[in-house]
Amino acid sequence: MEYRNLGRTGLKVSELCMGTMQFGWTCDEEATRKVLDAYVDSGGNFLDTADVYSRWAEGNDGGVSEEIIGRWLKDRGNRDQMVIATKVRGTMGPGPNDVGLSRKHILEAIEASLSRLQVDYVDLYQSHSDDAEVRLEETMDAFDDLVRGGLVRYIGASNYEASRLIEALWVSDANGYARYDSLQPSYSLANRSDYERELESVCVRYGIGLIPYSPLAAGFLTGKYRRDRDLPASGRAESVRGRFMHDNGFKLLDAVDAVAERHGATAAQVSLAWLLTRPAMTAPITGANSAEQWRELAGATAIELGGQDIEQLEAASAWA
Repeated sequence: MEYRNLGRTGLKVSELCMGTMQFGWTCDEEATRKVLDAYVDSGGNFLDTADVYSRWAEGNDGGVSEEIIGRWLKDRGNRDQMVIATKVRGTMGPGPNDVGLSRKHILEAIEASLSRLQVDYVDLYQSHSDDAEVRLEETMDAFDDLVRGGLVRYIGASNYEASRLIEALWVSDANGYARYDSLQPSYSLANRSDYERELESVCVRYGIGLIPYSPLAAGFLTGKYRRDRDLPASGRAESVRGRFMHDNGFKLLDAVDAVAERHGATAAQVSLAWLLTRPAMTAPITGANSAEQWRELAGATAIELGGQDIEQLEAASAWA
């Protein structure tokens, strides 16, 4: 893999980021270690997690993904070689201050994340989503304190609308605070409009690094969802059916298949390769449940899409 700057910053990260939502949920710790080892062996250095992963699973109080990563980092002794990103915002307890982007919650959440990860600092600390109940001045001031205190190197946002992202940049600029240098939106060939309509121009203009999640549209762009097949045995299969399994979705998949055939590649590899051509792109966030699955996804970095490929993919996925 090659390395790219995170937006306007000097931080170098691998062009595919390892998403870790599945760690301790659909991927047990033994399999997780194999995935992480395979990721590093392929040149990867960028891990994205969150304190809430995977609080939604039965018997999981959150923080499990961070804890698994922390044990792996300690055992491998490679913390200095890795770029660790985590997130704050989600509900982490029963109290009214166990959620959100208040100064209180941010300062308490970073200490808890550092403890679970067994590190002294995180490279990228992100707002998991907006919090309309808290003034942006309070949120950005708290993040700035973390940067100045050495607990965080850079900050980023996830699931922000363009207007709020710009407002946050204004607040940081006006007060001399650290600013958001990355954005995590949902973005893929099958879901272009939410990002491209307004957020893309903001990222390009202000040098915000794009690290999109769900780059394979919840698995639809892997090709395992077909017109003539039963739904896969997956907890998200019904959601995929409702969002993507329609005429336009299958026409897109046909185009992805055609490009994949020309390159001797898989549908997932082509879908990720297209994202790597997009403006402001730093690294799509990809998850894997096995080392073998990761090695397939990593093959996307070797694909060089030509003009005909990109034209065909973008015509099939056009939204405007």
